[in-house]
Order: sequence, then structure tokens, then C-alpha cells
Amino acid sequence: MPHHPTKTSRTVVTLAATLLMCGLAASPCQAQAATASSDALEKEVQGLQERLRLMEEQLAELRHHRSQLSSELMSELQELNRITIKAEALEDARDAAGHKMLKASGYMDPSFVINRSQDRGGFQFLNRADTAAGGDGYNYDNSYFGTAVIDFQKETDSAVKWRLTLAPNRGVGSVFDASSPVHEASISVPLTDLQTRLIAGQIPDWSGYEYLQPTLNKLITHNLLFDFTLPAAYSGAGIDITRGKWSIKSVLANVNASKKNPHNHAPALAYRVDYSRGEFQGVGFAGVLGKASNGRANEVDPLNNGALLFPQDAGLDTQLHLFEVDGYFIRGDITLQGQFSIGGQQKAAITPGPNGELRDASWYGASVLGAYRLTPRLESTLRIDYLNNERNGGGLLGYYAADSRNGVGPGYGGDPNVGVNRSAVTLGTSFMLDLSTTLKAEYRVDYASQPVFYYIQDGIYRPKNDIFGVSLLVAF
Repeated sequence: MPHHPTKTSRTVVTLAATLLMCGLAASPCQAQAATASSDALEKEVQGLQERLRLMEEQLAELRHHRSQLSSELMSELQELNRITIKAEALEDARDAAGHKMLKASGYMDPSFVINRSQDRGGFQFLNRADTAAGGDGYNYDNSYFGTAVIDFQKETDSAVKWRLTLAPNRGVGSVFDASSPVHEASISVPLTDLQTRLIAGQIPDWSGYEYLQPTLNKLITHNLLFDFTLPAAYSGAGIDITRGKWSIKSVLANVNASKKNPHNHAPALAYRVDYSRGEFQGVGFAGVLGKASNGRANEVDPLNNGALLFPQDAGLDTQLHLFEVDGYFIRGDITLQGQFSIGGQQKAAITPGPNGELRDASWYGASVLGAYRLTPRLESTLRIDYLNNERNGGGLLGYYAADSRNGVGPGYGGDPNVGVNRSAVTLGTSFMLDLSTTLKAEYRVDYASQPVFYYIQDGIYRPKNDIFGVSLLVAF
């Protein structure tokens, strides 16, 4: 009986045939895929080889740069070591020479002044104050300007401060000690702390709102109180204390004298107290109490072979009392400053009493200053002064005789027992050429209550005088 395939058998045969046909058909596809895969792999290998080559080149370049940097770094280290050794040698040499923490500064201010009563106009620079050496003394038109100053300051490792300021012909030394070029010679030694110090030496006066040096003043000339009622300097020792907003200075010293004359023993007490009330304003006061030299007592009679006019008082210091209060307000473009002073000296008046004995001199006065900065470089200033000096024919600190140049003493043809009162108005401007150079100009008119200014040109006494000044201030 013939065999007939079942349904299952037919299905298996059909599947086998299909698989065989597919295998035969797939062989070219697999070959093509293998070929494509091989090409891609070869390209990838080539790319990797190229990247590896580039990396090797970069690595070689980096190694070369590292070698150069290493060489340069070594050279720089050697140079740095050489500079360090040289700097240390220079520091050792500086320290051995005493130049550590040594500061030098200074200024010059050649000035041009026109004085109507003196009938003169011209430059004044380093002119002598010592009358014995041909100078004309200290005058309001010839004070601490027209000078050249060099200032040395030194601080030791133990915080001791040392200062020497030289001002030939124009410093305080030339005013009270003839031809001395020393303006300041002082030391400051810390005691319990850096804010409590012993001070000693020759110290310029610290009274009033105006400073002595032109670098700290807005005008050329000084106010009447500065010129006629304040000491030039103190020679002595004392203490300097700073506590927060308070500053206190005090010395026992000779006033306007580097040493005491025979038969004189007592020093004077000079002091100053300041309080800084905030960032923009402050007040202070200063004074002197004690004995000081009295030029009036040492005057001679030229009509009597130079005999002393007051032999009983000659050579003796007399009691001096000075007190002043000052203040300031400085904010932005505005500056306001003011001062009131009162003082007197025993047996220092210009006119003796009816019995021929010396009488006491006394005075009081005020000064105010206002300044406004018009531009960062240009500033205008106005100052007004008043000084009352009527009693006993007048007489001021250091001015013991009638003075027709400065306007001190009785007026011409007036009562010899009545001294003149003085006032002055000064208008000035300053222009900063650069950070170290300032051009100043001022016009000043001085008034007196009586005719006391002697005009050389026509020989007439007048109650007014005016001056004009220009100065070029250069500081470093």
C-alpha cells in the first residue's frame, strides 16, 4: 500500500527547503557585511594610529617646553637668589649706616613781595632775620616764608623718634637764637606705651590754627595773632599723651631762648590740648605760664652813652601768661578755622608809668579763616584778624618798642599811653600745579586805629598799609 505523507511531514519538508534557500541566499550578504566591517575597523585603527602619532608629537613638544621652562625657572631662581643676597647686603649696609626708618623731606618757596609803606617790591628768599648780621628781624611781611627747609626724621626699632629740621635764616632758630639754622631738634621716647612719650629738645610753638611751615598754610603771610602774640619755640622737656580723640602735650621749657641768662632760674609751662570731634572737626587750646625774657627791661639810652634805662629790671625774666583756643571744620571743598587769644607780660609795656617804672603789657584778639576749593586744583581763601593792644602804649610778645613797620605802639602824634589796635584782611588764592608744586598769591590790607605805619617814600605816618605777595612752593 503506497505511503502518503502526513500533514506534519509536509510541513517539515517545506521548512527545511526554505531554510536551505535562505542560507544559500544569505551567503553573499554575510560576505559583504564582513568586508564592510573590516574596512571600518581598518579606518578606525588608522585614525587611532594618527591620534597616537599626534599625541606622541604633543608629548615630545611638552617635554621640550618642560625642559625649557625648567631651565628658565632655574635661571630665574638663581637671579632671585642673587637679588635676595644683594638686597640683604644693602639692608645690612643701610642698618650699619643708621638709615633704617630714616625719612628725608623738605620744601622751598621763593617769594615775591610788594610792601607799599616800605617802598619795596622784589623777591625775598633765604634773607637774614638776625639784625646783628645785617638782617631786619621778624616782621609780618617777612616771616617764615621765602625759605629752604630740609627735614630728617628717624625712628629706631624701640620706637624712639628723632627729628632735625634745618631752615637757614628763616627758621625759629634765626628768630630767637640769632644765626642758628636749626628750626627743630627734638626727640620722642615711649614710656609706658607708644601713646605716652617723653619729648625734649627745641620744639616750635604749637599754638593756634595756623601752622608755621608754608606747606600746611593756605596763605603766604600769617595772621596777627601768630605774628605778634605767640612764642617762636620752646627749649625743654615734657610729655606727649594720646588717648583716643584726645591729644595732650606739655613741656617745662625756656620760651624763645636756648638757655637762661644769669640770675634767671624758673622755666615756663607750655601746653596744648586737642580734641578731634568726629572726622571733620576739632577744637584745641594752648597756653604758656611762667617767666620769659623781657627785651623792654634791657633797653639802653642812646643819649646817655648806652646806659640802661631800667637797671633795676635789666636781665631779668618777667611773668608771661598766654592762652588761646582754636577750632576747625574741614569737609569737602570747605575749610573754616578760627582762634581767640589773650595774653600779657609783666613790665613789658612800651610806655613807662609816670614814675618812670615799667608797666605791664596786655592784649587780646581773634582770627577767622574761610577757604573754598573752586576746582580740584584751585582754592580761594579769606582771612580776617583783629588785635587789641591799647593798654600802656601797647607792647606784644617780642615787641617791646614802638614799631612803625609792623604797626605796634602808640600812634604818631597821639597819646603815648594808648597803643594802636590792629586789624587785617587778607584775600588769597592757590593753584596746585602738580602734587608737589603750588602757586600762591595774596593781597593783604593792614589797618591801625591810629597813624602808625611809616611810609619811607614821603616820611608820613598812615593808619593803613597793604602788601601783595606771590610764592612758588615746591615740596617733596
